Amino acid sequence: MGRFVIAVIAVIAVIAVIAVVADGSVYPAAYGGGVARKISTDDGRTALSAVAAAAAASVPPARTDNATAVRYLLQLLAEKAPGNSVEVRVPPFGAVQVIEGPRHTRGTPPNVVETDPATWIALATGAEQWTDAATAGRISASGTRADISDLLPLRP
Repeated sequence: MGRFVIAVIAVIAVIAVIAVVADGSVYPAAYGGGVARKISTDDGRTALSAVAAAAAASVPPARTDNATAVRYLLQLLAEKAPGNSVEVRVPPFGAVQVIEGPRHTRGTPPNVVETDPATWIALATGAEQWTDAATAGRISASGTRADISDLLPLRP
């Protein structure tokens, strides 16, 4: 009976993971994922425009627009600098591994960049410089390869 219960729990866990990945959300790179589905250029640019319009109106952007904009820009970064040596995290919306070099597979990666969604969008679009955001404490970058300023801005 004990083995049966363990087998059932294992099957439920696998189904839950498949459901999370299948819904098109970003599956965190720390768990072996990345961008689960490609965001089209039109959808990405539409989300970026909506986020910019919200900022101009001094209102917070819609969560879906913010999430799509962040994920689209992470996708562009991964396309520009494919690899697995640096993990770029923008919680709660996504994370990607970029830049060729030693592959990281377990635990906390040695090279990590983490920032909030608004700062990521500003950096990736060129509205803010890496050094300014880092000086202001809006970027957490650890590791010898974590300075990705030479990859920014992206051209969405």
